[in-house]
Amino acid sequence: MFLVLVVHACILPIYLKQMKSMRKMQALQPKMQHIQNKYKGKKDQASKEAMSREMMKLYQDNDANPMGSCWTAVIQGPVFMCMFYMLSAIPYIATGKRGALGAFDQATAKQFAQTRVFGVSVTDTFGTANNSGKVVIGFFILLMCACMWYMQFNNMRKNLPKASMQGSTYKMQQAMTWGFPIMYIFSGIMFPFAVLVYWLTNNACNLARSLFQVYKFPTPGSRAAEEKEIRDHRQENARRAKAGQLSIEEEELEKARQEAAVRLERGYQRKQPQRKNRKKK
Repeated sequence: MFLVLVVHACILPIYLKQMKSMRKMQALQPKMQHIQNKYKGKKDQASKEAMSREMMKLYQDNDANPMGSCWTAVIQGPVFMCMFYMLSAIPYIATGKRGALGAFDQATAKQFAQTRVFGVSVTDTFGTANNSGKVVIGFFILLMCACMWYMQFNNMRKNLPKASMQGSTYKMQQAMTWGFPIMYIFSGIMFPFAVLVYWLTNNACNLARSLFQVYKFPTPGSRAAEEKEIRDHRQENARRAKAGQLSIEEEELEKARQEAAVRLERGYQRKQPQRKNRKKK
């Protein structure tokens, strides 16, 4: 868990940039679909190049980067792979089937392999654990996949502009919402338990961060943005009521009354259209 917190603290500045990039890309989805529909069915090289140029111009004009949402995964990937490699090697180091790996010699590996979390050795996989260990590992895998699924589901349900909820891109996102968690169920049974603990903690942090993002910084035009607008409106009225001020609606009504009074004082009258006398021929 400490490792997860350290990694997330290191990638926080990159995550903030990624969040802005994702919001820009989501807001551009309707324009991207318009360009794709424009060249739909055209397989010649000239049309493909023209579509690529229009897409690149759209990204440049709006300062958007389609690869901007990948950097956190790229950075966390090596950490995950190093943990997997190290923890997979420890049982072999402990039994003398392979040599030392960094600071892990045979004695250290034996001591580390005896570390247990929730009654399960940190080096156990679903296949090597006993029956009670299999239950714990299976529960961790389900929690890990549930966190991932709900994060993606909540983003699609609340944080996509309504205009983006159609087309091939949206269907692909729907498939990924279910596909990735199912894939991780089968891959999770091969990982050492310590990797699953790291993975679950990482997914829980990502879920909490995603919920905060959708709540506080929703994509313009999305359902979450509409809910935030209503929420901000109520909070502002509550703040004004506490301060003894007029509500937003009362203030707008008062402004309309004042404008009407000013027009009345100035003798404002609507000019009636005058009939033009036509010259008789």
